[in-house]
Amino acid sequence: MTTESTDLLLRRFVSELRTSVPLVAVWAHGSLALGDFQPGRSDLDLIAVVERPVDAQERERLAALHRLLAVEHPDATRLHCSYLPEAALSDAGTDHLTWAHARMLRRPVTPISRRELLDGGLTLHGPPPTALLPPLAPGELAAHIRRDLRHYWLPATAKPQLWLQDIWVDLGLLVLARATVTLRDGRLITKAEALDELPRLGAPLDVVDDIRARRYGTPAPLSPLRRLRRAARARAFLRRGIRATLTGAG
Repeated sequence: MTTESTDLLLRRFVSELRTSVPLVAVWAHGSLALGDFQPGRSDLDLIAVVERPVDAQERERLAALHRLLAVEHPDATRLHCSYLPEAALSDAGTDHLTWAHARMLRRPVTPISRRELLDGGLTLHGPPPTALLPPLAPGELAAHIRRDLRHYWLPATAKPQLWLQDIWVDLGLLVLARATVTLRDGRLITKAEALDELPRLGAPLDVVDDIRARRYGTPAPLSPLRRLRRAARARAFLRRGIRATLTGAG
């Protein structure tokens, strides 16, 4: 559920885009689409479909727009947007111009994001995702999830320093729970549902409660020793869980 402030930000963003680039559509995915949006905590994950690739001058205008919004709207610091040329909508492997983490970069719109859009993406401007996005190929989503677990998250469990950070603990365990359900049942779940799934996967209950408090409540401060212990337990669980999920998924 969005706040009035978030709604105003989204409306202004779309209005500004319409004068900045040849805009076809703007869609929201992630927690906005899945119904688990937490104001002040969740990212605003957007896709802007444009008639053609953004040129250098337009890129500068977009970067300036994002920076201005971040100054004027606190929620805009969490606004991420990928700019997809209409002709490239069918290619899930292409890197696209994306504003995220206060800078312009290039990254793909993954099969997970595409599935979120096709299942229930929010249309903020133009045609809905189902009118423009092609369906995923059979096995495409599962193959992407397995690659992500095997080549990104499993190697990350060998880097102890990462897991002292809240963001790695939160994302790592939630990614595993969501991946496990998708590979097993073929459906996408919210972060709230992933938190409910984690105990069934054998996750340490105090770590699950810690993640839940950060997303939905007020987390208790962690001493350096507790942070070290949490990191070790999160890494060990995630390593076991990824291997079990990959084995079970084939």
